[in-house]
Amino acid sequence: MKIKILIPVFNDWQSVFKLIDEINNLSIDPKFEISIIIVNDASNHDRIDEEKILKNIQSIKILNMKKNQGHARCIATGLKYIFEKEDFDFVIPMDGDGEDRPEEIKEFLDKIKDSNDKPIVGERIKRSEGLMFQICYKFHKLITTSFTGKSIKFGNFTCLSKSTVEKMINEKATWNSFSGALTKVENNLVSIPSTRGNRYFGPSKMSFFNLLKHSLSIVSVFRQTVLIRSALFIVVYILMIKSNASVITAIPLVLLLVMIYSISNLALRENMEEFNNSLKNILDITKIK
Repeated sequence: MKIKILIPVFNDWQSVFKLIDEINNLSIDPKFEISIIIVNDASNHDRIDEEKILKNIQSIKILNMKKNQGHARCIATGLKYIFEKEDFDFVIPMDGDGEDRPEEIKEFLDKIKDSNDKPIVGERIKRSEGLMFQICYKFHKLITTSFTGKSIKFGNFTCLSKSTVEKMINEKATWNSFSGALTKVENNLVSIPSTRGNRYFGPSKMSFFNLLKHSLSIVSVFRQTVLIRSALFIVVYILMIKSNASVITAIPLVLLLVMIYSISNLALRENMEEFNNSLKNILDITKIK
């Protein structure tokens, strides 16, 4: 069975090659043939060429992008490349910084036989960040669930069959939000418990602003549901405060309108023409194994 591990990277080559070493050291059933596809998001730091003995990895390719396009679009481009250019059975997208723990790859593979080709997602049960970030993350989940009706407890770290990858590359939301698009195209998900690991090197790049943008990007995938729920909230809220209207009681309405404006702008990122032409952004392909 051919497994492609898809890793986006921007400059953090040290982490990616540590991750590759750890994947190589996993005790994986020989029936699984592991290959790695790295999407280099136009890094401006050169990678260090090292001679490595990687007995348990079949091949490693680096897709070098012409221009920087961001994490979600690198994954989308990688999925499209793998579907159109590679022979595979399953794809495992994952971050390359250590926060998606390589040892959990074995759990994905063990789950394949019982999954009936349904997507397998790493559902977060424990996080390694500080208290403030965890509070913000809880807020992110609250926003997502409240306005979409969807409980999305996973990120990129998933295991996707060929049929799911095909659905993903034909869904324009994939160009904007991976987890939002997967939730949209697949109703039945299989989950494994996943613990957020510690970054191999340096601090986390997920700031509060990036988390907020990530949250609103997911919400934007389900904007019709959001608009309906928002309209109902506005009607009910106005009825509740009509006798006590003030600047302070108007704040939730203003925040809601700002959110709707923000997700409307983020929804414009769902560009199917750009997605279909994404492979043209590949400058060249480096084979390092």
